Amino acid sequence: MGKIKLDEIDHQILDMLIDNTRIPFTDIAKKLLISAGTVHVRVKKMEEGGIIKGSSLMLDYKKLGYSFIAYVGVYLNNTSQTKFVLERINEIPYVTVAHITTGKFNIFCKIRARSTEHAKEVIFLLDDIDGVYRTETMISLEESINDKKRLMHSIFNDM
Repeated sequence: MGKIKLDEIDHQILDMLIDNTRIPFTDIAKKLLISAGTVHVRVKKMEEGGIIKGSSLMLDYKKLGYSFIAYVGVYLNNTSQTKFVLERINEIPYVTVAHITTGKFNIFCKIRARSTEHAKEVIFLLDDIDGVYRTETMISLEESINDKKRLMHSIFNDM
């Protein structure tokens, strides 16, 4: 499928959805002086074209008791074990992000935990996966920037 051409109305719709994925189409329509049906058709077009892939829910993990964040670099015995190890990592719910990487680590993970003790348990689970040679952990002192909206706004402003 080729690149979908977005016009200024599409950009404005996306801009509003980026700020609030739950904004009613009628509110978007009022602000843009178009019909809610037009908003619906344009959003549907962007969904079918793969520009919009669902919406997400943001949680305050601190309020839920999961304020401890650590990043774990995973070294593998052999890179051919990557798929198997990722399948095992996916079974650990406290690993919220995992990337296959180049450089020092084979896999780089973000974990969320209730405490240092809980994080230690999660790290030991990672260490115990067959194929993992060792891990290296970095503790996050503070998550200072976590704002995908800025990037999305920049992408659509550059289009």
